[in-house]
Amino acid sequence: MMKAVFRKKREGLCVRGVNPILYADYPDPDVIRAGDAWYMISTTMHMFPGGQILRSYDLMHWEHCAYVFDRLDDTPAQRLENGNIYGKGMWAASLRYHDGVFHVLFTSNDMQKSCHYTAARPEGPWTRHEIAGFYYDPSILFDDDGRVYIASGNREIRVTEMESDLSGPKPNGLNRVVFRDDTEGLGWEGSHFYKIDGRYYLFNIHWPRGGLRAMGCHAAEKLTDDFTGGPFMELDFQGRHAGVAQGGPVQLPDGRWALFLFQDHGAVGRIPVLVPMTWEQGMPKVDTVPETLELPSFRPDYVYAPLYASDALRGGLSPLWQWNHVPDAAHYRITEEGLRLTAGRTAKTLEDAPNTLTQRCFGPQCRMEVTVTGSDMRPGDCAGLCALQGRHGEIALVREEKGFALAMKAKEADGLRARVPWPEDRARLQVQFDFDRDEAAFFYWDGAWTLLGGVHPLVYALDHFMGCRVGLFLYAKDAPGGSAVFSDFVYSAATDR
Repeated sequence: MMKAVFRKKREGLCVRGVNPILYADYPDPDVIRAGDAWYMISTTMHMFPGGQILRSYDLMHWEHCAYVFDRLDDTPAQRLENGNIYGKGMWAASLRYHDGVFHVLFTSNDMQKSCHYTAARPEGPWTRHEIAGFYYDPSILFDDDGRVYIASGNREIRVTEMESDLSGPKPNGLNRVVFRDDTEGLGWEGSHFYKIDGRYYLFNIHWPRGGLRAMGCHAAEKLTDDFTGGPFMELDFQGRHAGVAQGGPVQLPDGRWALFLFQDHGAVGRIPVLVPMTWEQGMPKVDTVPETLELPSFRPDYVYAPLYASDALRGGLSPLWQWNHVPDAAHYRITEEGLRLTAGRTAKTLEDAPNTLTQRCFGPQCRMEVTVTGSDMRPGDCAGLCALQGRHGEIALVREEKGFALAMKAKEADGLRARVPWPEDRARLQVQFDFDRDEAAFFYWDGAWTLLGGVHPLVYALDHFMGCRVGLFLYAKDAPGGSAVFSDFVYSAATDR
């Protein structure tokens, strides 16, 4: 994995690393072990393909494994047609492996429906199955007696017995609220459901008003018994004033236990954090969130592929790219010159632009560059490089009536922040991210990198509910039909922290 995130050292069968495990937006993680590998799924919301699964052999270093789906229901809003699904889409999946089958269950919050997928291998192919009911923040439990349950809900946590194929609730099966929270703030949610040493455990989060997001655990000997417990962990990390929470326990090969959780970390998003855990009288106990970790590895010499990618954009796309909303396949193509985006319709702003191609930003600092060729752009077209979030910023090659210009735009500035005339139809553009400061800066190449528009503040907000991403975009403000070509994308990350 990238040096900015890890310092890896082999000591026998152990490797060393640091928290955060990944300095990027991988929220609501659910982690399982199958054989000698760990697999993680996290929330991907309005990005497609979605349901990204990562693979690891030590819980600290991760690489891309697969996507669960290319599309969901392909609704107009999912395609950015007369609406959008920012902050919605795929949330908080449950990942399980049972009897040789991998299962993924999540809710699609724009459609208010649950989605269930299965595969024989985590790499796929994944098959979608119908499932009746809406299960907010679901977690699957395959019990020892062959019965299947889902824990879900917000404030009221419910356990529902399902048909063996998860097609819907089992008639006359268990269906009960096992505990609830009426305190002011964010009630219990984010269920992670387990049976450990014959006892049932529900790990959840809640966020009392004025406090930190907290981790809680409730347990029962039987599913018909009262679940007892409550908060057991309310810890900050790195002075962010944001509690490390939401996730579940994992047992290491050497018998130790840890919690795989996340923390809100500013504009970069919600980042995974690994916290050692012990058991005390049958309940979890956590002392601190460590800066450094040492964990056993199934493959201590394994070389992980980075979770970000430079890409010539010719001959195919890296699997680490995701589209903002469902892409319009008729208006993009890979050519020998690069990725050609064509405006199939007009768009008022970047957030309305179809076919914006994105990658996650990795902290603490990262930088991206791309060449944009606009010989086929039309007046009013903007094509370039963006920091994609609700309060987005962008640098663009702009086609005007009498030629070209370079423009830096920012949402909070209500549009144009800076503009310079540009003498040709091609430009080399760059964005630099600093997540220690939560800032982005945009540059163009004119014999040297020249800043345009000043520093842009980055803000994580619930409108997109997603960490900042870099994006390649084209949108037409006046008329559709124009095209731009993107080539030679370079992604660089800090080498130390």
